[in-house]
Amino acid sequence: MEALQFAGEMPVIRRSLLLDDNLKGVVLAVVSSAFIGASFIFKKKGLKRAGSSGARAGVGGYSYLLQPLWWIGMITMIVGEVANFIAYIFAPAVLVTPLGALSIIVSAVLAHFILRERLQKMGVLGCILCIVGSTVIVLHAPAERTPSSVEQIWYLAVQPAFLLYTVAAIAVSLVLMMHCSPRCGQTNIMVYLSICSIIGSLTVMSIKAIGIAIKLTLEGINQAGYFQTWIFAMVAVTCIIIQLNYLNKALDTFNTAIVSPIYYAMFTTLTILASAIMFKDWSGQSASNIASEICGFVTVISGTTVLHSTRGQDQPPNADLYTPLSSKIFWHTQGNSELGKHKGDDLLSGDFVAVVRQDHFI
Repeated sequence: MEALQFAGEMPVIRRSLLLDDNLKGVVLAVVSSAFIGASFIFKKKGLKRAGSSGARAGVGGYSYLLQPLWWIGMITMIVGEVANFIAYIFAPAVLVTPLGALSIIVSAVLAHFILRERLQKMGVLGCILCIVGSTVIVLHAPAERTPSSVEQIWYLAVQPAFLLYTVAAIAVSLVLMMHCSPRCGQTNIMVYLSICSIIGSLTVMSIKAIGIAIKLTLEGINQAGYFQTWIFAMVAVTCIIIQLNYLNKALDTFNTAIVSPIYYAMFTTLTILASAIMFKDWSGQSASNIASEICGFVTVISGTTVLHSTRGQDQPPNADLYTPLSSKIFWHTQGNSELGKHKGDDLLSGDFVAVVRQDHFI
């Protein structure tokens, strides 16, 4: 099978066209980020309403499917993902994926006003760092090099290096889903988001392959007859379903402002790694451009970290009807004509009827 070959030097006109394609990819990625950032808020509101009247998504419930707000969020996310899908057709993953940081800014700002999840001054600094880092990446990103058929993309996908990445990603995801998720998914945010991010990197590779196939088909080179096109489509659908399931669990269990930046950082890192292995995005770039892109990416990650550090985590709902008093409360009891002073976990007899009066805190 013919290996995928890219010319080392391209005519000036071709380079200009590639730069135009990159610009289209950037615009679509920005629009995508705006819709996806807003979708987090709508879905979070829907999940909260569903949790107040039925089984929460975090514990396996699906009552959120009856919430209009969740569906608005879902439709908004689909619009954003479609824009993102088209962006991957025009621009390389190393350019499109980091721009997802803008969705964090949209999500954080909307969460501040709608969900009352306060955005502090350091959070604003985090947003600025995300914008600066994204700008650096856009200015130094490589031009997209479009394969001429799905067969060429398949050749890239079955390289030993990418096959090793795929097998490792699937194995780690299965361990997280079957072993870690039932045991600590409700207390450790990294479980759900690791699954989303690992599977998400495979989703992007499949979506990019499908996007290129659609683009070539619209140009008159029909790709529907290749079985590889349908394999990429099945992989993409499967991965998207898994991602949505575990993202809903994460959103229902943890604070939106924590979910967004951590998910972005992990997803972006793994996607850039997968794309570098499969599509060789950095091949032919100068060392200075690669260094600039890495610096921009580190800046974006720093911004998400700062934003994350300024926000608190949602407290999981307490299944108990009553919450025990703090061990640092002194209280007086009076009952059965007896008066006593107790502290912390001092126990009373089972037949002692008392009126508890909080005295003071220390």
